[in-house]
Amino acid sequence: MKSKSLKKDKVNIITLGCSKNLVDSEVLSGQLAANEIDVVHENKKLDHNIVVVNTCGFIDKAKEESINTILDQLELKRRGKLDKVYVTGCLSERYRNDLENEMPDVDAWFGTLELPLILKQFDADYKTELLGERLLSTPKHYAYLKISEGCNRTCSFCAIPLMRGQHVSKPIEELVKEAESLVQKGVKEIMLIAQELTYYGLDIYKKRELPKLLNALADVKGLEWIRLHYAYPSKFPLEILDVMRKRENICKYLDMPLQHASNNMLNAMKRNITRDEMSVLIKQIREKVPGICLRTTLITGFPGETKDDVEELKAFLQEHRFDRVGIFQYSHEENTSAYDLVDNISSEEKELRAQEIMEVQQEISLEKNQEKVGQILKVIIDKKEAGRYLGRTEFDSVEVDNEVVIHSKKKLMIGDFVNVKITKAYDYDIEGEMIE
Repeated sequence: MKSKSLKKDKVNIITLGCSKNLVDSEVLSGQLAANEIDVVHENKKLDHNIVVVNTCGFIDKAKEESINTILDQLELKRRGKLDKVYVTGCLSERYRNDLENEMPDVDAWFGTLELPLILKQFDADYKTELLGERLLSTPKHYAYLKISEGCNRTCSFCAIPLMRGQHVSKPIEELVKEAESLVQKGVKEIMLIAQELTYYGLDIYKKRELPKLLNALADVKGLEWIRLHYAYPSKFPLEILDVMRKRENICKYLDMPLQHASNNMLNAMKRNITRDEMSVLIKQIREKVPGICLRTTLITGFPGETKDDVEELKAFLQEHRFDRVGIFQYSHEENTSAYDLVDNISSEEKELRAQEIMEVQQEISLEKNQEKVGQILKVIIDKKEAGRYLGRTEFDSVEVDNEVVIHSKKKLMIGDFVNVKITKAYDYDIEGEMIE
């Protein structure tokens, strides 16, 4: 009987963290496949002999999940179920020296920008002609498009520049080519991601060129939805909104993390914007793109945050009534400027404040969803569960936003667009009947 080591290698890639990591894993998969190496993503069959863990190092919970995943894979290796365990991604980039000492059984560690070095472990060549080619791990009707790497911002709480480096934009021609390739694979919706979308182009074109990129992508035939994630509010280029309003296949959707609304906190977080400036910007966005869905992300429990700061944030939410809100509890990260501050709020209090804030948003979300009852909305079908179809409107991104529960007597295809008359509203979802 042949030993496992004599069989052809099969590589399983496990991805933790954000959509930017997911794209990195898809690119690695594409390179391995092009080198005729059998590769899968999140393999449930457990018939692989090599694992690559693509880690997240963003906040404490993410770091803990990454470490536990590595330990699980090392246990499988000790039991003879795996031949090799490789680790890449943000946690590896940031803590490699410490982790190498703590986990000597890991076969090799790689940073966030060391794809060619990973390929060398498999005697594989980095194929430059595959620029933008990926093996998608998402359903085939949507994909993420990473338009830049790294970040030049200096937010006091954020360790991303430590792990991802400075901002580097991809040229427009490359991104258009990648989008065309995705459409040929059946992708109908792309979600533009970057650590900071609005900075796009400043490094290579010497000016902000996101509007030009959006127009170029909107011209790609067969691309029905383009969605914008992670826009920085300070010095926001309003021309983006002109393109969004004019081009039908750019979703009226903007994910713009604000992090807080108290000037004390915004200043301590080094966000380069005040509450009043954010209020003016929100008004401008809604005037330029009527009906736009605004999503934001907030942080609770930053060092020095008072109950008054929390009340101010709640009042800000009630004033501006965001369509979607996500919230993080502050994580004290080494080598960030906020690390010099005293992390003086307990994890229990951080969670309590997060719950208070989300209770305010829950009420807003329900009211906004109730306003949709009776409307007919265009919906993309994502999946079928328990005899019901689940989809999203142009106002909802994958995993983080609302879903539409669709009732249909007719069989629907995943990835199709259908018109749905909304009949019921819940806190974070809506329900309706498909109409012909």
